[in-house]
Amino acid sequence: MSLLSVLQFPDPRLKLVAKPVQNFGAELKQLCADMFETMYEFDGIGLAATQVNILQRIVVMDISENKTADLCLINPTIIEASDEVIQEEGCLSFPGVYGKVKRNAKITVEFFNTEGHLHQLTTDGLTAICIQHEIDHLNGITFYDHLSTLKQSMIRKKLTKLYDKTL
Repeated sequence: MSLLSVLQFPDPRLKLVAKPVQNFGAELKQLCADMFETMYEFDGIGLAATQVNILQRIVVMDISENKTADLCLINPTIIEASDEVIQEEGCLSFPGVYGKVKRNAKITVEFFNTEGHLHQLTTDGLTAICIQHEIDHLNGITFYDHLSTLKQSMIRKKLTKLYDKTL
């Protein structure tokens, strides 16, 4: 396994849209393992392939505290969504930055596992929020895009100080 480089805002590659995975096999399994290793290394709970500059529709996540509930979603599609919730989110591509985002409280997502088997998952809470956040990444959308202009400006100022350059 190997660590992958996580793209950070304002990298324009974060705006690219991922393409569906066509080939299931050892290479895909290795990529997912590398994504999990990267996510765990940076204390994340979710990571989309686009965040590591791989334009494939792959999401890895694990919201457990002891890193025992890993979930890999290949070509995920939300097929049902209901209710709304506003929750604070963070992102590995925006280190140290958080913002309140409106999401669906409950979703049903259809996806393939690394073996190419189709699954469906109905979930709510943090799992639903994380899945929506990561699918947004696959579509070239970051949580920053959901924020008000004022909040975006505040984030730019904070990151400018962190990076010591103008964004």
